[in-house]
Amino acid sequence: MRKSDLPREAYDQFYGTYLSVLDDSELKVLLVNGKTEFANFIKNIPDNKLHSTYEIGKWTIAEVILHIIDAERVFQYRALRFLRNDKTPLPGFDQDLFVKHSNANTRDKDSLIAEFKAVREASITLFLNLKNEDLSRTGTASNIEWTVGTLGFVICGHLKHHQQIILHRYLQA
Repeated sequence: MRKSDLPREAYDQFYGTYLSVLDDSELKVLLVNGKTEFANFIKNIPDNKLHSTYEIGKWTIAEVILHIIDAERVFQYRALRFLRNDKTPLPGFDQDLFVKHSNANTRDKDSLIAEFKAVREASITLFLNLKNEDLSRTGTASNIEWTVGTLGFVICGHLKHHQQIILHRYLQA
């Protein structure tokens, strides 16, 4: 499945921000390539920048990275529930609460890379053998009707969106 295969109504306008940063590659290609690309991106962040912010009150780079990992886990879980035809509406999650209790600023790059790779490998495994009808299954989370395919693309776009923020606001400032 490609991003262009998603019905426009398959995602809320807010999540369209994440999809807009993706090219029209196959979902599986985006997931696999993103694993290596983002791990290398983290590796190249200067050590003295990892626990810094670009503005008072903003998350540190380590917190942004752990937010990406946490959100991917949440989106995976939603996709699994919808794949198994669970129609129970799922709540949203408070990203600020997650970050506050993440202990991200006690982490080093190697531990963040290892956790990211493990979580991304779980996403790859989850989406690897899905057929188009599986990717078209729906469910409700955060009061939004989702398709499984949309969740997969949001995983990729969410990462890329935040990677661009790290690059432009934290590293090139």
